[in-house]
Amino acid sequence: MGLFTSLFGGNKSNECQEDKQKKKNFEILKYDGIRARNMRQLPYAIKCFEEAIALNEETETMQLLATTYIQADRTEDARNILNRLCEKEPENVNALLSLANVCHMQQDYDSMASACEKAIQIAPENTTALYLAGKAEHSRHNDLQAIVMLTKAITQNETFTEAYLLRAEVLWSMRQAKDALEDIEKVLSLDANEEKALLIKGEIEAALGHTEQAFECFNQVAELNPFNENSYLLKGTLQIELKNFDQAIETYEEAIELMPDNAKLYQERGRARLLKGDKEGSMADLKKAIELNPENENQINGHFKNFEDTGKGILW
Repeated sequence: MGLFTSLFGGNKSNECQEDKQKKKNFEILKYDGIRARNMRQLPYAIKCFEEAIALNEETETMQLLATTYIQADRTEDARNILNRLCEKEPENVNALLSLANVCHMQQDYDSMASACEKAIQIAPENTTALYLAGKAEHSRHNDLQAIVMLTKAITQNETFTEAYLLRAEVLWSMRQAKDALEDIEKVLSLDANEEKALLIKGEIEAALGHTEQAFECFNQVAELNPFNENSYLLKGTLQIELKNFDQAIETYEEAIELMPDNAKLYQERGRARLLKGDKEGSMADLKKAIELNPENENQINGHFKNFEDTGKGILW
């Protein structure tokens, strides 16, 4: 009987056992990877997922590996896995959108737009694909096309906050204040505490000369999130433009107490001090800003030189 089995059934039996063991090993590796990822043990999670897809290039596991690579700041590895997945499953819209997001992180906006275009061809009404396409076009400075894509996304989903917010940014970059404010008000009607929307609204109100409304927006963001640096930077900038240098300095000092390692805050306080005539205090802030961010030494020095020479150089 043993000889008969070995001649006619042994190989199949062994193959079956090997397949079962391979499947078992894959499942163990996959779920060990998921547990490790949930515990933020990213190197071990990556190792598990890599070994798992070596056994079986399952879609979900490849997506998990790509996501974990991103969490570990290994965007090129994530992109390689997603490219493999898109080649394997060219109709996989989620994989294409994940690839688009990675391309955006790498500032490869042409490849991002290409991935979005493929996704839209497969799923023309996919709002995320339309939104990301708009984001890619804005990054490529094709703002009219960006508005077209974002408008299509909003038409499909009238509560798509991110699409309204991005369209407002694009419109404001084109200095279309009225239309940008309409989108911002829509965002705030959906989420009254949307920090970025409030900051953009404050910028627009300041540009229109509505300083009281602008300060209200910046103060609201600071109350919602005391660690939002832009609320202080924008508020201080407006105070400088109004020549309220003492108030601007107070604004930056308040922010520095909360964020003592923020180079931008020292840089901006230094500008306010320079305009007030406090060169010694300005230079102390310049030195501190460079200590905190030595990579931007030339940029910081340049901004201060512009301020000293022309009285200009205010951001935003």
